[in-house]
Amino acid sequence: MGSLDTSFMQEDIHEIAEYISTVLKKSVIIENEKFELIAYGSPADFHFDSTQQTTILSKKCPLFIIEHLKKEGIIQQLEWKREPIRVAQMEEIGLDQRIVISVKHNERTVGYIWVLEATAQLTEWELQFLKDISLRVGKLMYQHNVKSHKSKKDHRLIWKLMNNEYVNEQQVYREARLASLWLPERFVVMVVSSVDSTHLTLLEETVRNLEKVKAASYIDGTKLVVAIGGVREQEDTALVQARSVTEELKSKNKACFIGIGNEYCKLGNIRKSYLQALEVIEIGTFVGQNAKVPFEYAKLGMYRYLPLLFEKNTSEQFINYDLLALLQKDEETKSRLLETLEVFLENHCKVKKTASQLFIHPNTLNYRIKQIQELTQINFEDFNMNSHLYSELLLLNHIAAYYQRYQEALLEDTVTKSS
Repeated sequence: MGSLDTSFMQEDIHEIAEYISTVLKKSVIIENEKFELIAYGSPADFHFDSTQQTTILSKKCPLFIIEHLKKEGIIQQLEWKREPIRVAQMEEIGLDQRIVISVKHNERTVGYIWVLEATAQLTEWELQFLKDISLRVGKLMYQHNVKSHKSKKDHRLIWKLMNNEYVNEQQVYREARLASLWLPERFVVMVVSSVDSTHLTLLEETVRNLEKVKAASYIDGTKLVVAIGGVREQEDTALVQARSVTEELKSKNKACFIGIGNEYCKLGNIRKSYLQALEVIEIGTFVGQNAKVPFEYAKLGMYRYLPLLFEKNTSEQFINYDLLALLQKDEETKSRLLETLEVFLENHCKVKKTASQLFIHPNTLNYRIKQIQELTQINFEDFNMNSHLYSELLLLNHIAAYYQRYQEALLEDTVTKSS
């Protein structure tokens, strides 16, 4: 059985929900005072019932369930009763037996904890545990509500800035001052893209809870938009903060795409930084998760031009015959020459570093390089050729449609060479 003391060390409400579910070995839902989903958790061998599943998917307890609980007097009891309440199974509305306790802060109800009992009822110790931990949840729920209220204000202001809805900076600062909102003196804009909106909510919560990071954020569809502040007199301070936030977010969700615009001091440039961050996201999505697309707009390099290169080469049916020869060899012998070439160029033609990255002996690498030179006209002393080859390899190895065209070229008896 878990210790209650460790729960008081938890600062994240999602972690507390998981902790409660682990201790009680039951699925748990935490809702705010409007019965909107805040967090949930469940042990691996314990499933949510249909009502909980609906709550998780819709982010709110179904209205007909709330109305039925009001009719039974349960909602009214939660307003004054501090003890956990057992709600018996109600087959007519598909509600399995559960325990609910109101979460309070300064005598005011701020939310509810629901625990699905199913076949085994909670013991007296477990009910006391739930009562004790509800005090900690109440404090966190209050903090969550304060942050959420401030975030909505920040949301409106930052959204207007991103979309050029202000005439001048004086208007922006006046509105921010009246609303007691923070505006950065030096800033970058970060955009985080994920197809899972639940992940975005968790990532936004992560940003808000980071110490020493001044940021304003909002969720826009499948994107989390974050304005990160720095110190006006110190160059790159906002960018340094953005890099640390990136590391933190990637540790939470490696599947998300992150883009960071350039750093600016004038608020009039916040939209420019936003559009730059979006361009990074677009390129990362275009090239794919496996490509090493830089997070920062200023470091994109040739990645910026890959969509244009793809469009031009596709429209002209361009084929690089050196790469085609290596692809054919790889198809026939599984020799991994294309991969070797890409890593070799990526490491500035340095043998030791390339061999280490490919986990092969330097002699093996030298043999592969010799094969590449025998099969092609590639000259590694030619910087222009190396740059062109690398951009083509990025398309060939990471864009399925591009790779398919090379596959089709292998099947043709004659390929018309492009000038």
